[in-house]
Amino acid sequence: MTETLIRAENLSVGFQIGKGLFNKFTLKAVDNVTIHIEKGSFFGLVGESGSGKTTLGRALLKAVPITGGNAHYSDGEVEYDLEKISKEQLKDYRKRAQLIFQDPYAALSPRMTVRDIIAEPLEVMGITRTRAETDARVREIAAKCRLNLEHLRRFPHAFSGGQRQRISIARALVSDPKFVVADESVAALDVSIQADVLNLLKQLQKDLGLTFMFISHDLSVVAHTCDHVAVMYLGRLVETAPTRKLFAAPRHPYTKALFSAIPSLDPDDRGKAQKLEGEIPSPTNQPPGCKFHTRCPHAIDVCKSVEPQLEGDGSGHEVSCHRWKELMETIPA
Repeated sequence: MTETLIRAENLSVGFQIGKGLFNKFTLKAVDNVTIHIEKGSFFGLVGESGSGKTTLGRALLKAVPITGGNAHYSDGEVEYDLEKISKEQLKDYRKRAQLIFQDPYAALSPRMTVRDIIAEPLEVMGITRTRAETDARVREIAAKCRLNLEHLRRFPHAFSGGQRQRISIARALVSDPKFVVADESVAALDVSIQADVLNLLKQLQKDLGLTFMFISHDLSVVAHTCDHVAVMYLGRLVETAPTRKLFAAPRHPYTKALFSAIPSLDPDDRGKAQKLEGEIPSPTNQPPGCKFHTRCPHAIDVCKSVEPQLEGDGSGHEVSCHRWKELMETIPA
């Protein structure tokens, strides 16, 4: 039986916007999200820009405040309530939960050698006591990320985007974390380098027993990498399922529209993308009822007034749509 590493229940993240007594309002970046991430899994999170993916990932790292619901971390050694975590517990949690940034060019200090960049978390967190111990750990994780001793002596400007991302990965993993959030970590790389980095992440997951939350807008990358996928829209989850089930039979109209936009090499499939009218609404002025009804071609009156909840079928496939059963019968995936 699989164990749950991260468990979030009705998790919300809001930010106060505006100044003055009467001009303040709350921006709901994450709204009532429930997810369970199994230990050792590669959990994918997809959606348009502005859907709240990054904020959810940062909330699970305790990098932004949780304003509603709760989240728990349990790796068999320790268990933390992320909403009520103490300062001492947070210091330990920083070792166990790490982030791989999107942009490998902006994430690395140009004034530090690769050795110092990778060693910095060890020194800041007090994980190693001597320089020899630090160097040994740096060389060990660098080798796992396909970096050699000569690389450790250089500065970031001497490396390509793919090499820089491997340096970022080594820095994230040097503290021996159990949970890693990879936020669009291959989006800035070209296709051939993307494949190399993704294969490296999969190998590291296997070798080190890591659990990943992989945030992406590229569904083809998610299909190649992830075990389970959640689809996010305007701060809420609209569908979640094991990867094969989701790609074989998407149920939510938004998920179907995302999948139809995946480029195809088949000339007969070109031009079949489902065009969504309009843009994603502002998080500060969300529509009532189903958040997607303003762009959904299948919306009816109930969609405009009653917010649907995630409904499962017992196989791990959950969808938040009033009409998904009806649409599955009448409209092909």
